[in-house]
Amino acid sequence: MGTFRARVFAALNSEGALGRRVSRVLLYCIILSVAMLVMESVEWIRVDHGVLFERLNGAIMLVFVAEYILRLWTCVEIPTYAHPVLGRVRYALTPFMLIDLLAISPLFLVSLGIDLRSMRLFRTVRLFRVLKIARYVHALDAIKKVLIVKRHQLGVTVGIVFFLLLVTSALMYELEHEAQPHAFSSIPATMWWAVASLTTVGYGDIYPITPLGKLLAAVSAVLGVGLVALPAGILASGFSSQTEADHSPVHSSVCPHCGRGEEYE
Repeated sequence: MGTFRARVFAALNSEGALGRRVSRVLLYCIILSVAMLVMESVEWIRVDHGVLFERLNGAIMLVFVAEYILRLWTCVEIPTYAHPVLGRVRYALTPFMLIDLLAISPLFLVSLGIDLRSMRLFRTVRLFRVLKIARYVHALDAIKKVLIVKRHQLGVTVGIVFFLLLVTSALMYELEHEAQPHAFSSIPATMWWAVASLTTVGYGDIYPITPLGKLLAAVSAVLGVGLVALPAGILASGFSSQTEADHSPVHSSVCPHCGRGEEYE
C-alpha cells in the first residue's frame, strides 16, 4: 500500500517519466479549459459548441477533483505532513492546494444548487485554473526566486513610485484646482491623472491647462519613463544572475582529515 502511494506521489510531483507525462496531461487540461473559457465568450461559438464545451469542462473538472483527492491522500509521503489527519489538514491549507480547491469549487457550487450561469460566477472562478500552471511549469520557479532575491530593491522602488505619485498629485492639485475644480477636485482625484502621467499612458480625460501645470506634466512624463525602466532593470539583473547560478557547475571536495564534503562553484 505504501509503495503504491509513493508511486502515485511521485507521479503527481513530476518525478520520473510517468510523472512528466502526468504533469503534461494536467497542463494540457488547464490550457484547454482556459481556451474554452475564452471561446465561450464569442456568442456564435457558444451557441454552436456549447454542449461540447460543457462535456469537456465536466471531464476536465473530474480530472482536477481526482488530482486534488490523490494529492491529499499521498501528501503523508512528505515528512512535514506525515501525520495522517493533521498533516493532511496542514497540506490542504498550503497555497497550491488552496488554488486547486478554488479551481474545482464550481463543481461543488453547482451541486449545492447555486445558479452560477445567471451570476456569471462560474466563468470567473474557472480562471483560478490558470494559477495551477505554476505547479507544472518549472520555469516559474526562476521568477519566484528572482522576486525573493530582489524583493528589497523592488520594495524601495515601489516606495519611490508612491512618493512621487503623492508629491506630483499634491502639486498638480494646487496648480490646477482653481482652473479646473471638477477635474482636479481633490488630491485623491488628482492621483488618477498622476498614475496615467507617470506610467506614460496619458488617457487624456484629465489634463492641465495652466502653464505651470503643463510644465509639471512634462516633468512627470519624463520621470515616468525612468520609473518604468527601473523595476525592469532590477528584474533583468535578477534573471541574469539566476541564469548564471543555474548553469554554473557545482563541484564537491572531501576533507582528507574529517571526511566531510563541501560544495563550491
